[in-house]
Amino acid sequence: QVQLVESGGGLAQPGGSLRLSCAASGGTFSIYGMGWFRQAPGKEREFVAGIMRSTGRTFYADSVKGRFTISRDNVKITVSLQMNSLRPEDTAVYYCAAGDPKSGSPSDRAWFDYWGQGTQVTVSS
Repeated sequence: QVQLVESGGGLAQPGGSLRLSCAASGGTFSIYGMGWFRQAPGKEREFVAGIMRSTGRTFYADSVKGRFTISRDNVKITVSLQMNSLRPEDTAVYYCAAGDPKSGSPSDRAWFDYWGQGTQVTVSS
């Protein structure tokens, strides 16, 4: 069973930056892709970014393209999310996710099998 632990959330000012990290453990050899989702109060959990473990191919939600960058470290089995030019609407709990080998791509909630507990990101002046 894969366990995911996020870190790096916190408070940032509009226009500022934060970096989230997620460390995977337990059965990590099966991970095919990883990603980030977020959920704001009263809203559905939404896709933010995803990355294929082997090829490094990335996927982004339109709302974060050009501002956020997802990356992975296949040795440490970690995935990171560099968030720049933050906006108040980026405020949410951010969740790390991982998926076992399957068809499709790490860009849809249904593709993922494992979830972290979440880390709060607040963008406010």
